[in-house]
Amino acid sequence: MAPRRDKYRIGDIDLTDIRNRNELRVIKAIEQVLREPPVYTPDPKDIQDIYALALNNLTPRYAQTGTIVLRDPVRDDQIVESVRNAFVRVMERPKE
Repeated sequence: MAPRRDKYRIGDIDLTDIRNRNELRVIKAIEQVLREPPVYTPDPKDIQDIYALALNNLTPRYAQTGTIVLRDPVRDDQIVESVRNAFVRVMERPKE
């Protein structure tokens, strides 16, 4: 199997440093929501599902390393709300 970095290459161009700026913000929001009542301890697969659902429900904000961001149209409260909605959805429809 090819290393991860090789999968994100076009010829000599490395695309691995292009990230959705919401990724880390969603991770922080998941950590915040996990501390809120009611206490819910999702398994690792649930966390992955919550992460993916929350990101899919937000406007993507892709940028490469060194990009200057002048404005971020996705507010923190929108991210937390997306994470909460993803938690509810996963809790209501657990995978077995």
